[in-house]
Amino acid sequence: MDEIVNKVAQSSLMVFDLEDYYPDEYVVDLDISQWLLEGFILKESEFRTQLKATDWSKYEDKYVALYCATDAILPAWAFALVSVHLAPHALKVIQGNKELAVIEWYQDVLNKLDYTDYFQKPVILKGCSKKSVPNQVYTLAIQKLIKVAKSVMFGEACSAVPLYKK
Repeated sequence: MDEIVNKVAQSSLMVFDLEDYYPDEYVVDLDISQWLLEGFILKESEFRTQLKATDWSKYEDKYVALYCATDAILPAWAFALVSVHLAPHALKVIQGNKELAVIEWYQDVLNKLDYTDYFQKPVILKGCSKKSVPNQVYTLAIQKLIKVAKSVMFGEACSAVPLYKK
């Protein structure tokens, strides 16, 4: 009986898995409607008082996505003022939903990574993940990988879709 050989394990194929960098506890969202009267009306003096009374330490070293869950019409300075309170604690503050903050997280991580292990090698940009990696992040990653890799495929070793070949 012939021995089964794992040719993928023996190849120089490298896997780039975005899930390895997923920001599980580093990205949070913050709804500012909690500081509005009935969730809709911004009364400046009360808004400022509530912001001063908030414990901002729970946002320490986090990417914070600021949004308003209601249809309140807010002046731009409302988000800016919340950002002033967050800035000493948060790594970054984004006005928008949590997905935008996750994309921003990945942008920063991908810009700091060392890609030398992928130099002139075939790479699979892993496409199946258990975590919700936004599609835009794959676009960011491929731009980094094509600068160094010999080739880039998307998916899994058993069913990869070719994207780039030098």
